[in-house]
Amino acid sequence: MSTTRYTKDHEYIRIDGDTGIVGITDYAQSQLGDVVYVELPEAGKALEKGGEAAVVESVKAASEVYAPVSGEVVEVNGDLEAAPGTINEDPAGAGWFLKLKIANTSELDELMSEEDYQAYVKSIS
Repeated sequence: MSTTRYTKDHEYIRIDGDTGIVGITDYAQSQLGDVVYVELPEAGKALEKGGEAAVVESVKAASEVYAPVSGEVVEVNGDLEAAPGTINEDPAGAGWFLKLKIANTSELDELMSEEDYQAYVKSIS
C-alpha cells in the first residue's frame, strides 16, 4: 500500500517502498493555469530535499518544482514533454513528474499527511 505526503510548496510524493513518485497537487496546477512546458531532470540525477527538481511553465508563470525528499531520479515522465497539459488534467495520476529512489526515509516525517495538507490549503485559500 502506498502513502502520499505533501510539502507546503504543493508537491506530493507517493511512497512505494524505497521509491516515491513526485508531482504537484491539484491545488498547485489550478494556481498555475494551463501548463505549456515542463523541464524534467535526467535519470540518475541526485536531488536534495528542497532543491529544484523540475520546472513548469504555464500561461501565467514559470515555477520550480522542489524535491520533497533527497534521492536519485530513477525515471522521469517523458510523456509530459509532448503533453504538458496532462499536469492540469490528472496531476495525481498521469501528470506525475519523476520517480525518486529515497535516500533518507526520515525526511518523509517532515512532510504533511493528506489531512494536514488539505487543512493547510484551506488556511491559505
